[in-house]
This record gives sequence, C-alpha cells and structure tokens, in this order.
Amino acid sequence: MANAKAKKLAKTKVKRRFPGFKELAGLMRFRKPILSPKRRRLARALTIWDLRTIAKRRTPQAPFDYTDGSAETESSLERARQTFESIQFHPKVLIDVSKVDLSVEMLGQRHSMPLGIAPTGFARMMQHEGERAGAAAAQAAGIPFCLSTLGTTSIEEVVKAAPEGRNAFQLYMWKDRERSMELVHRAANVGVDTLILTVDVPVAGARLRDTRNGMTIPPSISTKTILNAIPRPAWWMNFLTTEPLKFASLDSWKGTVAELMDFVFDPTISYEDLRWIRTQWNGKLVVKGIQRVDDAIAAVEAGADALILSNHGGRQADRAVVPYTLIPDVVAAVGKRAEVHMDTGIMHGGDVIAAIASGANFTWAGRAYLYGLMAGGRAGVDRALEILRSQMLRTMKLLGARDLSELNPDHVSYLRKM
Repeated sequence: MANAKAKKLAKTKVKRRFPGFKELAGLMRFRKPILSPKRRRLARALTIWDLRTIAKRRTPQAPFDYTDGSAETESSLERARQTFESIQFHPKVLIDVSKVDLSVEMLGQRHSMPLGIAPTGFARMMQHEGERAGAAAAQAAGIPFCLSTLGTTSIEEVVKAAPEGRNAFQLYMWKDRERSMELVHRAANVGVDTLILTVDVPVAGARLRDTRNGMTIPPSISTKTILNAIPRPAWWMNFLTTEPLKFASLDSWKGTVAELMDFVFDPTISYEDLRWIRTQWNGKLVVKGIQRVDDAIAAVEAGADALILSNHGGRQADRAVVPYTLIPDVVAAVGKRAEVHMDTGIMHGGDVIAAIASGANFTWAGRAYLYGLMAGGRAGVDRALEILRSQMLRTMKLLGARDLSELNPDHVSYLRKM
C-alpha cells in the first residue's frame, strides 16, 4: 500500500504557466553600468586580498614585491597572518547592535576607527599619487596618516594634501643626529603632533625578493624590467610623466634599497638616544618596533607616550615574535602609563577588532593601504579603508559589541596555539 502511494506521488505533475510581463520585470533588476574602468575594478574588490590581486596585475614586479614581501623565509609575516586566522570569536547574542560606534581616542584625539595608515617607504614607486593619496584618504576617513623617513613626498606636501588630517612623522635615527633632528623640526613646523621612532632597524633585514629584483631608487631599467612593464603601460606612463622619484628626506640616492638602509640606519642607537629625543620633541612620542615586555617597560620609562608592537611587517628579523601575541603581557606591564598599539599582518577588519579585544588601544596597517594604492591610487586607498571599516562594523555587530569599550579578552581565543 505504501509503495502504491509513493508511485502515485512520483507521477504527480507540476502545473506550469507562463509568467506575466510584470512578474518578469520584477525579477529582472539590471545593475547600473559603471563606465569608469577604475571604479568598476574597485567596486568588484570585496576584500583586501582582492585589492592585492588587482595591484599585482597593475604594478611591476619590483615595487609590488617590495610591498608584498618580507625578510628571508618570510615566516615572520606568515606567522602573523596565521595567528589572525587562528583566532576564534565568541559572540554575545540578544544585544541591540543597530547602532555601533567604532570611534576611539588615540593620544588625545578622537578618530573614526581604531586604525591608522602606517609609515611605508617609496609609496610613489608603488603608484604615482603616493603618500598624497594616503594622507588625503586618511583625512577623509578620520584616521591618522604617518609619513616615513623614506617617503617619496615631503612632510610639507603631505600636510598640504591633508591640511585637516592628523599627520604623523616616522623617524629612523640616522648616524648624522643633526640631520635627523632637522627632519623632526620640519615636521613640527608644519603642525605634526606625533613622532613615531622606529627602533628595530640596526641593520636592514635580508629582503631577498628585493635583492633578486635589483630593487633600486630610481628603478633600474633592464631587459627583465622592460618585459615586465609591457602589460603594465599605465604604471610606466604615470611614472615617466610625473615628477621624478626621489626621497623627501634625502637629497639623492643611487643604489639598492638595502644599501640605502645600511647608510641611513644607526646600529649604535640606544635608550639614551630615546631619552634625548624626548627632550627635543614636545609632541606625542611613539616607539615602534617593540617585541619584548622588558623593552616595552624601558621605552615607557624613557618617555614614550605609546608603543607599537611590531616586527616591521616581517621585514627585519626572520622568525620574529608575532606582535598580536604580545598584547596582553605588554598591557599588563605598562598599565595606563602608555598606550599599546600594534601592526603586522592586518588584512581584515576582524584582525583590528581582535587586537582591540585583546587589550590594544589602536592598530596600524601598511600593506593593506599600499595594495589599495597600487590598485587605484587615492580611490583605491579609499576602497581599502571602506572595506576594513565595513568588516569592523560587521564583526562588532556579530560579537554583540556596540562600542570598542565593550570588547574584552573573552571575545577571542585561539583555535590552535601558534
């Protein structure tokens, strides 16, 4: 009997009909075409990784690899990213998250989200708009921008591009102390209120991609670079028809990036220098490159207002500690005497939220910004920040947190130990 019923049901025919015009019209909703190729490719980018893919297609190998690569085996960067991927979130439910506030106070000023654009060298080599695009996008997004000593736009031009933004200056202490302080004084004279001293570069890291690519300033022309440039005419056209590439903080340089760094960086820098800089600089002083708890304590005692836990994006010591893992211990050690920031490995807004939940006050990202820059100039940087912001908001809502103060360590744990 049951088999008979089953056969009868199997033979039942679905009634068919022809849909009316109104029904079809309601189903066919055509997207408005985007005529601009740049806007079209950026609109299709839904993640920072998507921007990276576009950037690689549009940028010659040497500058792309300078951004994308790190030191030696590149394990320091890989481990930082693996750590973020190994985080698991613990959402709280049944909380009204219709309104979420990402704003945060960082060193006395309010910013729209807990993320700043980290100092990166040679930005105009990545894309001709360079640091101007980064500073202007940061101003529009309500976040800070930091210019590198090895930037390719002067601090004066950066401030001109973003006069209402919060512009910081990153300093490598040179062997020539007076010349270093000339840069600091120039920054102060144009209204920069935050100095970020990078302390993890007694010598340049072994960045093997750059060595293999013959990365020089300005770019050297060889058969390899010509062949690599053929499918990237826009980059070369912009490079050749805009102002010559040079360092904003150096008169000129002819040689490899590694040779430049070894010329500029001072292996004798010490905590005495840090204390001396504290006497020379009246604004906020941030020490970048902290990778140990004892160094965090010593830097604060020497006058730092904030610390950036960083292994230089994996570009210095191979197999360096993952900055994210240091957050709880450093926060416990320095307490409220200094803010604790971090960088390295941030490719998703959820990475930022995880860092804040673990105790950090603020985060910085460099590669994510440069991928956007290479993908589409100023518009690409805007898109990168938009992607990260939307990811932060969504992560906050899914965690049941309405503002950053509601984030705490019980929101995060490791899926596996790194």
